[in-house]
Amino acid sequence: MTIALILGAIVIVGGLFYTLRVGKAVEVRNSELDGEIHSTIRKNWISLNPVFLAYIIALGAILVYIAYHAVSR
Repeated sequence: MTIALILGAIVIVGGLFYTLRVGKAVEVRNSELDGEIHSTIRKNWISLNPVFLAYIIALGAILVYIAYHAVSR
């Protein structure tokens, strides 16, 4: 259980730093030149966001870990 909490904390902190870094890069890029956003990205902005995907994958891994320990006891 401790490992799952540690892994969850690492994913959350890593996602926060990644989000802040990407936000800063986007801010710098938008100040220079603002290009058109592709229509696919505009329609699927949540499912194509790597931060959301990382959270979903980490949550799935944690749930599998918890289920494994629940079944193995």
